[in-house]
Amino acid sequence: MAAVNDETQAALSKVPEVTLVFWIIKIAATTLGETGGDAVTMSWLHADVNPQNGGYLIGTGIFVLVFVAAVIAQIRAKQFNPWIYWLAIIASTTVGTAMADLFDRSLGIGYTGGTAILLACVLGSLAIWYVTLGSVDVQTVATPKVEIFYWVTITFSQTLGTALGDWLADTGGFGYAGGALVFGAGLAILVAAYYWTGVSRVILFWAAFILSRPLGATVGDFLDKPLSHGGLDLSRPLASAVIAAFIMGCIVLLPQRAGMHPGAGQTAR
Repeated sequence: MAAVNDETQAALSKVPEVTLVFWIIKIAATTLGETGGDAVTMSWLHADVNPQNGGYLIGTGIFVLVFVAAVIAQIRAKQFNPWIYWLAIIASTTVGTAMADLFDRSLGIGYTGGTAILLACVLGSLAIWYVTLGSVDVQTVATPKVEIFYWVTITFSQTLGTALGDWLADTGGFGYAGGALVFGAGLAILVAAYYWTGVSRVILFWAAFILSRPLGATVGDFLDKPLSHGGLDLSRPLASAVIAAFIMGCIVLLPQRAGMHPGAGQTAR
């Protein structure tokens, strides 16, 4: 039992305590993933002008390499390191942005089809994780095998969030600002469920983690998309730099500690 407790403590020491600061940085990181991903694939590789020029595929490849390197560093880390953890999160969001655009635009699947496929990937990843290891509670991330499930699920959720944000803004007709309000309202409902219902904290954590991605995606699109498309037409590289500086400021000024995630001591029920 002592060995199990040591292993669990090691896992807990590598992930941040889920607090308000966690969610602020998470939403900022997903917004950076959108503006940063668009800066590379659209501003530099011009994939928005010609979706078939390979820009989305090249961007996806670049971000996958950064993401894999960050995840390897995260797995090799002996304790929670906020710089490594949030680098991996940001890398996963940029991968998600480029990959979702690749599915939706270059491959011609469309927002609806892409969202459906990615939702199936997220649910499938969680199901395989649960069947294989008996829990999808993030407090059980104690071995490289579990961490791989964790980061694969996160990457699918980030990609889903991008596609879902685009789907609601464009196909759904809500626009970027309207989409941000819808997803913000969804997160508010989850917060209410956390405080006033007995819904599994594990389920609420993953629902909030997934839903915070399209919120960041729509905010990012609102910042950098052209005025004709309902955005503010801000410089993507500049917006990305400002958001990155904000995240770094949060990490420095609002230190996070390793701690128990929602649902500690429970498994999804």
